[in-house]
Amino acid sequence: QVQLVESGGGLVQAGGSLTLSCEASGRAFSMFPLGWLRQAPGKEREFVAAIRWSSDTTYYADSVKGRFTISKDHAKKTVYLQMNKMRPEDTAVYYCAAALGPAGLTETSAYRYWGQGTQVTVSS
Repeated sequence: QVQLVESGGGLVQAGGSLTLSCEASGRAFSMFPLGWLRQAPGKEREFVAAIRWSSDTTYYADSVKGRFTISKDHAKKTVYLQMNKMRPEDTAVYYCAAALGPAGLTETSAYRYWGQGTQVTVSS
């Protein structure tokens, strides 16, 4: 099992940047690929980005490609989401989540363990 704690959310103006952090704990944390997903008010939760601990393979939703970057620090057991050129439509609660395996990481159904979420608000 893995526990996840997000931090770094807040308010930012359109065009600005924000970095989210997700610290993982648990004996087997590196077995689980980690992803960032978000949920805006009145909308379904959607995939944003994912990364595998065992490689440098990353995955991104089309809506964030070229603006967001996911990265990891294995020693700190932490995954980051660097968000640049932010837009009002990026406003959502962002969740860090761990998947059971490397398959289907762009699907929300792949994720088993979830953090508590952190609010990100982009003002226009």
